[in-house]
Amino acid sequence: MGHVPAAQHTLRILTLLSTIDVPISAARIRQELGIPRSTMYHLLKVMEEAGYVVHIPGERTYGLGLAAYAMANAYTTQQPLVRLGAKLIVQAAEMLQGSGHISRLAGSEIVYLHELRAPGAVSLVTEVGVRLPATRTASGRSMLAVLPEREARAAFATAPDTGETLRGFQERLAEVRKRGWAEEIEEVARGQRSIAVAVLDHLQRPAAALAVTFPVGRFGNDEVETAALNLQRNASLLSERMYGAKG
Repeated sequence: MGHVPAAQHTLRILTLLSTIDVPISAARIRQELGIPRSTMYHLLKVMEEAGYVVHIPGERTYGLGLAAYAMANAYTTQQPLVRLGAKLIVQAAEMLQGSGHISRLAGSEIVYLHELRAPGAVSLVTEVGVRLPATRTASGRSMLAVLPEREARAAFATAPDTGETLRGFQERLAEVRKRGWAEEIEEVARGQRSIAVAVLDHLQRPAAALAVTFPVGRFGNDEVETAALNLQRNASLLSERMYGAKG
């Protein structure tokens, strides 16, 4: 097989993996693209060695790898995730009589993909499409906490100065990792508190965050922790449904 057909097949495989949203089997790749079996497995092996594809043995599926993730943000298309996630934030939002959100990382920022506003809730800045520094939000902190330290440090370095030190920021993320959820209190909106949990993909990287924003002082720590546990369970469920990732 010549170099041009090989390149075409490689691009077709990468395009397929970036548009289906979840890891898929080699049989499905072959069915969708019509690539000869031996050629397909050879290309998958080369792409896996180069980091563009990751093989998940337990699921017998293939997904985009870190190299593809770094090159383009086509790694996860947001709509299927939002469609499933929107149903999973309802209960926690109702528990705290607040507004639910789904967001994802975009460099050192988060971008809001979905908002579920509770009846009578105040209008927030977290509407769909709005971007905020990841370091200031509960959603951003929940996702930064599961990234390699160098990536979290880079996000801190490019964020607006809030007076927080790098050591303080690292300690904050350590606390997020310890308890499994992040929070912010009146750092984004006066009188509002947010809690958030990261949704992990098949590479254990943050694909999104589930969050709830609610009035400060309305609920005690026990109620907030119960809602956070609900978010954790549903984030794990979303990870499993979307990516086959089990916490």
